[in-house]
Amino acid sequence: MSHSDTPAIEICSLYKIYAGKSSPPKEALKSVDLSISRGSIFGLLGPNGAGKSTLINILAGLVIKTSGSARIYGWDIIKDMRRARGSIGLVPQELNLDSFFTPREVMDLQAGFYGVPKNQRRTNEILGVLGLRDKADVYARSLSGGMRRRLQVAKALVHSPPVVVLDEPTAGVDVELRQALWKYMKELNDTGTTILLTTHYLEEAQQMCDEIAIINNGEIVAQDATKALLARLDRKEARITVDRDIATLPSGIPKKGVNAIIENHREILIRYSPSQIQMGPILDTIKSGGLIITDLSTRDTDLEEIFLAIIAGDTEKEMRDPEQLEKMSKV
Repeated sequence: MSHSDTPAIEICSLYKIYAGKSSPPKEALKSVDLSISRGSIFGLLGPNGAGKSTLINILAGLVIKTSGSARIYGWDIIKDMRRARGSIGLVPQELNLDSFFTPREVMDLQAGFYGVPKNQRRTNEILGVLGLRDKADVYARSLSGGMRRRLQVAKALVHSPPVVVLDEPTAGVDVELRQALWKYMKELNDTGTTILLTTHYLEEAQQMCDEIAIINNGEIVAQDATKALLARLDRKEARITVDRDIATLPSGIPKKGVNAIIENHREILIRYSPSQIQMGPILDTIKSGGLIITDLSTRDTDLEEIFLAIIAGDTEKEMRDPEQLEKMSKV
């Protein structure tokens, strides 16, 4: 494998066990295997307590692994600790800034930790890109929550790491900041920086990520390209509006692979499996019953449905059953 083919992050059989004196040991991570390609935007998703933050903190050197291995840009996080940590920039979920430092001082202090020479520091450039240049010399305590979040991002970039890890970066921030942050992350990614993201905003992950892994109870339960992951759930929705009120469904709508209900008297909501059913015959059935179709809209599977299905531990059969998914979506 050439140097350029080496994954940005490579994790093998990673375990983390927290041993408590008054409680049984807790397995936070269980034999986690993960490979993240260079230059990708990778999403790590999972419910609260699934192990996302533990995994990220091990990579960043904030938590000690129990066993297994992890490499960042080819550097082992234990054997090559200094180079591994220099290859990653972490934007933590918590706002952990010293209130009595200015953004410029925060950046210079962080650059010093990473041994960045003064003539190579990009303090003004990074603060400018993140909209903090006019706040560079005010105390951090006077910054808004959104500005502090931007400063967290700036701090993570001070040593120009090839891998940037964002742990719930847009939690609690407004739409404007969220859009600005993702615009900058896209630009950073275009230059070759690998982005690892955890988020509870599944729509955000679906739009941003090239590849996604789902972690649950400390185990990776799915990993695939975003498009391939979405294709796993063989489900689609069609909402058909007809020209008059109806009390019963038109006869002839197939029952296998289809879940159909009437809504708002004139709308027929159909959930179906595209691999088993084609929409054309269903529309013909409705029209042959003397109804005129006045509107038709469709909706494909989204990441939230995939996430719920995988976390629920559904089998392949259940994932392809619209009736099962209807029940699951109400959980």
